[in-house]
Amino acid sequence: MAFVLSLALALLLVAAPLRAEQIHVAAAADLRFAMDEIVSLFRKAHPGAGIAVSYGSSGKFYAQIRNGAPFDLFFSADIELPEKLVKANLAGSDVRPYAVGRIVVWRPGRDTPPLELDDLARPEIRRIAIANPKHAPYGMRAVEALKAVHIWDAVESRLVHGENIAQTAQFVQTGNADAGIIALSLALAPAFAGKGSYTLIPADLHQPLRQGFVILKRAEGKTLARAFADFFADADVRQIMGRYGFSVPTSPVQ
Repeated sequence: MAFVLSLALALLLVAAPLRAEQIHVAAAADLRFAMDEIVSLFRKAHPGAGIAVSYGSSGKFYAQIRNGAPFDLFFSADIELPEKLVKANLAGSDVRPYAVGRIVVWRPGRDTPPLELDDLARPEIRRIAIANPKHAPYGMRAVEALKAVHIWDAVESRLVHGENIAQTAQFVQTGNADAGIIALSLALAPAFAGKGSYTLIPADLHQPLRQGFVILKRAEGKTLARAFADFFADADVRQIMGRYGFSVPTSPVQ
């Protein structure tokens, strides 16, 4: 009995800091649906853990963090951005790769046939949504793919830019664009699945969307931040990421 009580007390002492702490996560918009499931799963394992997630453009989050934004973890669609934070001494951990993303051509409508990438040059496709390539990694890869199939000159004047990949997908979903280049993870999400058609863009048409995260300097002493980071090595998390079309590391996140 004494052993059982001691074990219960030890578990309570471990769980107490997680309940007391709060963390704010900055996450690339392609993670919106997968991350929501992952946070829900984490909360089941750690009841009372306070986790707030903001979704947006990786490039904009990077700039905000450089300017002192109070985030605890940064999940970026471009692994080079957290690597830069490490070099700038703004990180409290090494960068951990967590996925490789993919891009697709997506068009709305339940019965519409899918479009190939070079179909975007057709004159009836009047507005094409991509994420803003100035700060969104998915937008950068979209531009690379359009140039690789030699239709950039034909489509450049028809492009509409979303601030991030989630807003880009909304442009197409709501009819503000005839088609768009969006994240596979969003095309597979419940909000989009069955409401349009998509074609996977060959990975050799653009640089890989290598994604990584880092614990930021302000959170290096937070137990909850470390626990959430370590949670990404969990098999259930990897399964969720795979279900949303992400290629996950072949070995657990280090």
